[in-house]
Amino acid sequence: MVRFVDLVSGKWAIPILYRLILIDAPVRFGELQRAVAPITQKELTRQLRAFEQRGLVHRKVYAEVPPRVEYHVTPLGKTLRKPLASLAAWMETHAGDLEDAKDTA
Repeated sequence: MVRFVDLVSGKWAIPILYRLILIDAPVRFGELQRAVAPITQKELTRQLRAFEQRGLVHRKVYAEVPPRVEYHVTPLGKTLRKPLASLAAWMETHAGDLEDAKDTA
């Protein structure tokens, strides 16, 4: 479990990865940044590099001017769809409970 948490730790890790899984097609950096706004360019770059190193995301650079870079989720990354969807469903179900607990603390 600790290794999984390390994989998806950080405020933006799950939103970025889940968005790439839902898009399921190559996506340009700017488009991805808008989809998970208000993330900074620096944070998105850092997270995408980490996913790429772990084999969850593939980065393709096109030799054009200006340079074009696209990202897409790998087959390994796609295997996280169900676990992340389950986490999202849990959050929807229990969001009110979490707020109530916060208010009474």
